Amino acid sequence: MPKLKPMHIKVSKKEDAEITSAALSDPDAIPLNDLEWEQIKPLVKLGRPKSDITKERITIRLSRDVVNHFRSSGAGWQTRLDLALKDYISSSQLKS
Repeated sequence: MPKLKPMHIKVSKKEDAEITSAALSDPDAIPLNDLEWEQIKPLVKLGRPKSDITKERITIRLSRDVVNHFRSSGAGWQTRLDLALKDYISSSQLKS
């Protein structure tokens, strides 16, 4: 079981029953039964959508000044580093 955060408020069984009762009395919040849930489950997509562009996760050692330069440019620095490497590849192919 995951560790609870320090400010977590544990709900008593009585409070839980009151919350459940209030939720069930709300016509806009009627819970799905097992059959209804099984019917919509294939339509529910969890997590980040798959990207058309696939990237490979690697470990690479770079000089500290290169990493600091790109990190100092803010969020998205890894993408900018990737673009700089792609630019290098395209420019070096033109020279060959």
